[in-house]
Amino acid sequence: MRIGIIGASFARAAYLPALRHVEGAEVVALASSRLESATEAARAFAIPRATDDWRAMLAEERLDLALIATPADLHAPMTLEALARGAHVLCEKPTALDAQEAEAMLAAQRAAGRLGMIDHELRFNPNRRHLARLIREGELGEIRHVNIANIGSSWADPASRPKGDWWSLKSHGGGRLGANGSHQVDLLRWWLGPVRSVVGQALTLVPDRVDKRTGEAWRADADDLSHLTLEMANGALAQVFMSGVAASNMGNRTEVFGSRGTATLDNETERLLISRGGGPFQDETQDDPNAGLAGLNKGIWNVSVVAALRELTAAIREGRPLREGATFADGVANQRVLDAVHRSTVERRWIDLAEEPR
Repeated sequence: MRIGIIGASFARAAYLPALRHVEGAEVVALASSRLESATEAARAFAIPRATDDWRAMLAEERLDLALIATPADLHAPMTLEALARGAHVLCEKPTALDAQEAEAMLAAQRAAGRLGMIDHELRFNPNRRHLARLIREGELGEIRHVNIANIGSSWADPASRPKGDWWSLKSHGGGRLGANGSHQVDLLRWWLGPVRSVVGQALTLVPDRVDKRTGEAWRADADDLSHLTLEMANGALAQVFMSGVAASNMGNRTEVFGSRGTATLDNETERLLISRGGGPFQDETQDDPNAGLAGLNKGIWNVSVVAALRELTAAIREGRPLREGATFADGVANQRVLDAVHRSTVERRWIDLAEEPR
């Protein structure tokens, strides 16, 4: 299977190490806005072509699959071009700049008859899959509320981000809501079903920044703190709080409260604790069999990509729909939630959502 990658950073961290463990995967080209980055990654992983022209790569290489790991403002144009050239697509999150772009991606994917996956790789993490099973099979009872907190310090120092950092610029699709919130929304939809209504805020608490190397002042306008409350269609209430500007790193914690049980999951330890019927919490942590594969970087994000890529490539090879993973339809539904938070920030009210695409 001939694979082309656009974007070098996450490719080096996750995609390329994972693809060494995916049957039949052959990376034939890699494009990056910085030719030096593309060349270094291509040299490290024996990729025959490195370029800074992604359009030329898509036009000149006969690709079965394109992996897109770029700033979010490029997701839609790159996806549309890859689909037009006949490739299946794995696109990073957030899906796009807005729901209109995400809907265009979904329409093009369906018209092309190709597969599209959004890289919400935590759907392939064994702990989160175990939790999904417990919810689906009713072992926790009726899910009443979910709390998710993701609190870190990586954006707290005004000099922590270089000038022009795309994650800090709204025009490029940056911000905590897209970076982390899109993953949380995907998990909530996967576990609990559609979202009915949303209220929240996407805020920039540290807009005045300075480049650490040059001392040059610049201004960030993407959210460094976001919070949202989701009213799910099944009646559950979910709350998500994310900050990158705390003085201390507190990590990510998920708590699921049902009528017959409670679950807690800590990203730092990856311990999944379950209480049934109000009894003591029992450790039901699930090991990831891929964690010991040679050459993978540490962490659930890098390890979970292996199973995501195996599912996508198997579906392409077998000519079938995805059995697991976030589809482009999921990407549209997710983007509508993120858009609703931005709208709620301005209008200071609940935003009701349209029916999700099927």
